[in-house]
Amino acid sequence: MKNLLALFLFIASISISQAQIFQSLERIDAVTGKSVQVESLIRDKALVLVFHSLKCPFANMYQDRIIDLKNNYSSKGVVFALVNPEVTKDQAAELRKFIDDSGVNTSYLIDEEQSLVKQLGITKIPETIILVPGENGLEIVYKGAIDNNPQAANSVSERSLERAINQILRGEKPSPAQIRATGCNVKSF
Repeated sequence: MKNLLALFLFIASISISQAQIFQSLERIDAVTGKSVQVESLIRDKALVLVFHSLKCPFANMYQDRIIDLKNNYSSKGVVFALVNPEVTKDQAAELRKFIDDSGVNTSYLIDEEQSLVKQLGITKIPETIILVPGENGLEIVYKGAIDNNPQAANSVSERSLERAINQILRGEKPSPAQIRATGCNVKSF
């Protein structure tokens, strides 16, 4: 009986440690107005999806940090894209204007049916996901917070997303792979 229990625990630990595979989805990019496969956005090392909303004050607080991260890592093979689960295709012009005015300069995907939110278990805005190329498609290797202080960038003591990206660039798996995000609750429809 002990051997059976030990075997069960061993198998369970293997399945838990394996990265979750991302199921391909097509979304409208508000910037281009075209439908894109999410995995087509990745070009080299990683794709960072930042779940975002124009109405969430936490997303506004993180805007400059998102721009800085994008600017620091885009030349290193890391692509950033915003994902908005709270708008429809009819509001694409509003998102495009945000991109133009803010300087974020990235794709802004519309998750109207909240398919990405449901697949990835997103509950907060902003919450991030890092996808990397794997043997069976894109793997989800990090989920969670950008850092530990949304209100005061100068008081941040834990840069979770930045640490995870640096670990990926060194060829490591992010550890920890999940950090609870702080922000607005995702509105479900």
